[in-house]
Amino acid sequence: MKQLRIRDNAVVPQSTFCEISGITQKIANKTLKQLEREGIFVFPEQIDESDDLAAEQMILQGVNDCYYSGNVMGFLGYGNERLVITSRFADGETDYFLQYLLNRVMGYPNVVDLMTDADQDNALFHLLVFLFPRYLKAAMRKGIYKTYVQRDYNDSNVKGVIDVAQHITRNTPFVGTVAYHQREYSYDNALMELVRHTIEYIKTKAFGRKLLAAVRDEVALVVNATLAYQPYHRVKIVADNRNDPVRHAYYREYRALQRLCLLILQHEQHQIGSGSRQIFGLLFDGAWLWEEYIHSLLGDRFYHPMNKRGIGAQWLFSPRNGLIYPDFVSRNHMQRVIADAKYKPMQNIGNRDFLQMLAYMFRFDAKKGIFCYPETGQAGILHFQLNKGSTYENNVAAREDICVEKHGLKIPSKASCYESFVAEMKKQEQVFINAMQGIAT
Repeated sequence: MKQLRIRDNAVVPQSTFCEISGITQKIANKTLKQLEREGIFVFPEQIDESDDLAAEQMILQGVNDCYYSGNVMGFLGYGNERLVITSRFADGETDYFLQYLLNRVMGYPNVVDLMTDADQDNALFHLLVFLFPRYLKAAMRKGIYKTYVQRDYNDSNVKGVIDVAQHITRNTPFVGTVAYHQREYSYDNALMELVRHTIEYIKTKAFGRKLLAAVRDEVALVVNATLAYQPYHRVKIVADNRNDPVRHAYYREYRALQRLCLLILQHEQHQIGSGSRQIFGLLFDGAWLWEEYIHSLLGDRFYHPMNKRGIGAQWLFSPRNGLIYPDFVSRNHMQRVIADAKYKPMQNIGNRDFLQMLAYMFRFDAKKGIFCYPETGQAGILHFQLNKGSTYENNVAAREDICVEKHGLKIPSKASCYESFVAEMKKQEQVFINAMQGIAT
């Protein structure tokens, strides 16, 4: 197997990709929206949840003789070629940082070392399976999926269109029953059957029942709705769902769940990446993971508006103009603080970030703004005072009442194993939490 590791947000010479030319040709200069149609699974769904990913963003963008990688991490495969994209804040070959973020944000247990598993297909498969409860819960918030299905009957109570061929085959000589079919609005449809097959498949895994325990109520609803479930129908159900994807915008969560179920079930039929669809992959938005991770550390001291979901929308102007979604707004309205999670090195937090922060601070009458970023060097706090005056009048001076700070959360390096990395992260988190609590109190 040919494998290449690169980092996110990196510039890599095109000659580096000569060993995996097949996968490079498949993904280079293609947008996430295009690749998603070809089988790449992006988490979160970039159009619905992620503020930092755009459908037009590329995994690899060719510029002159180099490829620029995007803001995503994960696995990609094509035939016997593998591309692993690690975090730029990871230390060495082992990306404990991504594994830790997945564990904190999404509840992934430490079942695989994401970047050192000898069988990358199995590593990817485990990731897909552990996504299932989250996607099932999100879809079931819309209720059980219901749609029209065609049912075949053979009885004396005719209510639909007579199926002449079946009637002749099944009712000759005539015994008083008629073969017919009827369209019904039902919960027991191809999509719900697909979800049921996925649930039953996960149950066969060693970790399956423990994993599904987190969505026990949702699983029960699916089981009760799929009375026609039969294990030997799996191939037909998979084919029906591949040919008839969910299209209605209201059920976009079910569309994501459908895609995930297809990837999981097709892994058993043929290893991911083989067969009719050869390219596969699972990618995570680094900026989204970092923001949700910071949210888990800040706790209930800050509001957390979320773009795309329409949660916590704020406006710069009245009437309702200039829509904004600051990452974090402190609940203490007497001494308001704005915090912004930045998945980038400290030196890359520059003018555009400062301008955005100042706009948020002005809107909420905040005297302090904080950038929270991953730090691989010496973690600390950089303090910037807002200027007043003008160089034209030669009276520029620092204001004492308004400031912006950069707070780095130290990412451990040289960890001998994942457990050692976690222990060190806990220490660094406490330092970061103590600093933020002192500010937001």
